[in-house]
Amino acid sequence: MSTRVLVVVNSASSGPRRLGAWLTERGLDVHPVVGAQEPLPTSLDGYAGLVLLGGGLMPDDDDRAPWLAAERALAAEAIARDLPTLGICLGGQLLAHVAGGEVRAKTGPVERGATPIQPTDAGREDAVFAALGDEAPMIENHQDMITALPPTAVLMASSVAVENQAFRLGAHVRGVQFHPEASAADLERWDDAALRGEGRSLPALIAEAERVHDHNTAASRALIEAFVDEVLAGVSA
Repeated sequence: MSTRVLVVVNSASSGPRRLGAWLTERGLDVHPVVGAQEPLPTSLDGYAGLVLLGGGLMPDDDDRAPWLAAERALAAEAIARDLPTLGICLGGQLLAHVAGGEVRAKTGPVERGATPIQPTDAGREDAVFAALGDEAPMIENHQDMITALPPTAVLMASSVAVENQAFRLGAHVRGVQFHPEASAADLERWDDAALRGEGRSLPALIAEAERVHDHNTAASRALIEAFVDEVLAGVSA
């Protein structure tokens, strides 16, 4: 059976990064598709897993990103099949939106840089989110937030400022607000002037992300490895 994993890239500048390398190292056939540049597949037939990346959009921002309609259809199919799926930032918001949750633009606290993420009791028992331990620093860069989880979702992790950091639908579909694919090095291309307008310092954010880099990388990789385990288990079933 195919080990192909579809990776939907919602912003050409925000690709799979280290996540793609970790998937490939485990033998998965990674198929990235940039929504703004090529049509998304019309079905998940032939795919063993799905990853939806971030992109500075809302889940139904079809005027700016017309491929989102096709992405929502793929997300709905993944949920219905309970296919191993990881939605990151916009990807997680899109999963929540499709399953009946609520996502609002420019709502709630702004989170930038390395942010401590704490799994819930359910998260510590989850096959994937247990990789975070009691707490792990993850890269954040958002203000849009999931204000209500879908009725069938289970809360998997929170931060001090944002409750809905991670959730699970069914047994194998997961959404996260944070960015396991991003590391301290990725902060270097952030807009320093815009951050100063928020009262933040890009050098300070980079320094903090570098300070926790080893912990962040170990937890992020463990989370992705656990996701891969579920993909491969589905292939061999």
